[in-house]
Amino acid sequence: MNSPEGAAVLRYEPNGFSMVKRGKFVVCAVSGEQIPLDALRYWSVERQEPYASPEMAAKRLLGQ
Repeated sequence: MNSPEGAAVLRYEPNGFSMVKRGKFVVCAVSGEQIPLDALRYWSVERQEPYASPEMAAKRLLGQ
């Protein structure tokens, strides 16, 4: 059973995302921080991963 209290699984698209598994948050690929879905603004379509901030996205994309 998919629990809305846990981590969501999303498919990241150029102009948004679609939900594969219901949940309330995703986990930042860099920091491990939980990101509430209503606060999710940064992700990589190519890597299919979310980021907590533009700094985290830049860090990941620059390979740091």
